[in-house]
Amino acid sequence: LAAETHVDRSIEQPTPFVATNVVGTATLLETTLRYWQQLGSAEKEQFRLLHVSTDEVYGPTDSGQLAREGDAYAPTSPYAASKAAADQLVRSYGHTYGLPIMIAHPTNNYGPYQFPEKLIPHFVFQSMRGESLPLYGDGQQQRDWLFVEDHCEALEILLSEGKPGERYHVGTQKLRSNRAVAENI
Repeated sequence: LAAETHVDRSIEQPTPFVATNVVGTATLLETTLRYWQQLGSAEKEQFRLLHVSTDEVYGPTDSGQLAREGDAYAPTSPYAASKAAADQLVRSYGHTYGLPIMIAHPTNNYGPYQFPEKLIPHFVFQSMRGESLPLYGDGQQQRDWLFVEDHCEALEILLSEGKPGERYHVGTQKLRSNRAVAENI
């Protein structure tokens, strides 16, 4: 679950995103592969590697639309590109070595203890200080918001019921504009 995830920071400094999301994933894959290869056949059969990606690997979608499982990747930021590269590494280990991988593509998470640079906690802190809430453009960009505990529950289900080699989208399928989120806060 560890990754560099902030689009704006990836635009300012892309190299840490490549180091963490691509090289870090490669390091985890290599370690996982060595571990998996030494397991007995029954243990290998039960083993799953669940890679948590992002829906941003698909790039922007038409207004009011969500990406679908199987859509082509079209990342448009260094963050999304680094996650897409990590996904491809994970898929290659599944194909090349038979490592039982699955990839989850969650939507935007929110919840307690989230880093304050993220949209919802940033808006909350701004509003607590009586400051205006910064919106890009007209604020009509739409996102699907997923509560972090619901996301964790979905990942547990994928680990127990998911099929190796598959990609899964995790979200609410309820888009909200950034303006609506700001107005709610």
